[in-house]
Amino acid sequence: MAGLINRWRERLPVSAQTPVITLHEGNTPLVLAPRLAKRAGLGPEAVWLKIEGANPTGSFKDRGMTMAVSKAVEAGAKGVLCASTGNTAASAAAYAARAGLRCVVLLPEGAVALGKLAQALAHGAETVMVKGNFDDALRLAREGAGGTWALVNSVNPYRLEGQKTASFEVVEALGRAPDYHFLPVGNAGNITAYWRGYKEFDVERGSGRPRMMGWQAAGAAPFILGRPVAKPNTKATAIRIGNPASWDLAITAREESRGEIGAVTDKAIFEAYGLLAREDGVFCEPSSAASAAGLLAFAKKGGFKKASADLKVVLTLTGNGLKDPDSAKTLKSRIRTCSADAAAFKRLLAKT
Repeated sequence: MAGLINRWRERLPVSAQTPVITLHEGNTPLVLAPRLAKRAGLGPEAVWLKIEGANPTGSFKDRGMTMAVSKAVEAGAKGVLCASTGNTAASAAAYAARAGLRCVVLLPEGAVALGKLAQALAHGAETVMVKGNFDDALRLAREGAGGTWALVNSVNPYRLEGQKTASFEVVEALGRAPDYHFLPVGNAGNITAYWRGYKEFDVERGSGRPRMMGWQAAGAAPFILGRPVAKPNTKATAIRIGNPASWDLAITAREESRGEIGAVTDKAIFEAYGLLAREDGVFCEPSSAASAAGLLAFAKKGGFKKASADLKVVLTLTGNGLKDPDSAKTLKSRIRTCSADAAAFKRLLAKT
């Protein structure tokens, strides 16, 4: 009974006739981050990381894709389409391959990390490089969908249904909902989906509801500006989106949860990216670290001053660091050379 559809069947829009296309996604780790918590001025058991990079293709997208592709097969689709900054393409390609469907992915030219592009190519996706940004690619995908082609971006309602299951796992792991949930915001499907899941569990179990704290990159922050950004600019490529598809739903999540949607600079994102890897041992892709950068920014402005002793904060890390290996070069790791001689190596070890 592996995979999130089988695990959460009664909470998802599936039936006995729905073919389950799964790669055993979900059930990702929730890991304490005591050093990040200390930097935020919180206790050692306050901050938890939901490591979505542990999903089969290395990102949270698999949660929604198992649903979207399963429902596409049920509806008789022969192929799937998506626009992507990389992770959706990797996931769509893998699940389409699993289902035996044709897959076409539209990517903004020159704006996709190699690790993600490699996955889409390896799984046999037909890749189209669009001379424009993500929003241009999504427009084309929407126009091409219909008939035997299913659109599997987060505008597909089944995607959000799959993604909401992450909040169920958080509640089960903690025994209740966290007080705050921090996460990156790009196309804004995740903040929408998590909030949906928390509300559902609270109605049934009285598990509580967190404040939803979404974070965009400063150069791609339409929620802060109150309007779409024509040319979003950030090195955190997964959230380089200027016109989020789930805009209204994300605003609802923010307002209903009494949360916030803020922005952090690329400098802050990459500093948090390094801190997570070097201090708490978790290697995520840079865009994921927007949640940690947001936590530190919120703490710095005094957001946790009235926090209770049993405060629980969850951060979603949306993708694995190997999605964007070139970004690791920014961490300025210490690389030295040594001859193949034991005495020389011991001298090297003695140096600070």
